[in-house]
Amino acid sequence: MNSVRERILREIVTRLASAIAPIPVLRMPAVPVTREASPALLLFVDGDSITAHANHLVDRMLIVRLAVVARGADAFDVSDLALVAAHAAMLADPNLGGLVIAVREIDCEWEFEDADAGAVALPARYEIRYRTHAIDLTQTG
Repeated sequence: MNSVRERILREIVTRLASAIAPIPVLRMPAVPVTREASPALLLFVDGDSITAHANHLVDRMLIVRLAVVARGADAFDVSDLALVAAHAAMLADPNLGGLVIAVREIDCEWEFEDADAGAVALPARYEIRYRTHAIDLTQTG
């Protein structure tokens, strides 16, 4: 069985893909998104830390970053609409079907790259609190 963290990430991808279709969701892309492949929603893991230990349970905090990349005259609109739908999908069930304790938005910022045909990247970060057993990362706590 996969770790709770991996199951959380897969659930996020599933929810995002459903919410923003036909825009693709790319998890941790290794290469930049080409002009032809945009718009796209990129999912990155910015960190996973331990926040507390209690008996045989470990409280954890996973930080994920979504970035909508779009180009062209309507890039701001496309990015904003995709992020609105992604945000709604992230917070529709703040327990992600019982996998997590809570999902909380952290921040969002606009980035505009004039050198790349007017590329817009709209990142938003979310804090996901979850709990596992200390000796078994596949079990929720």
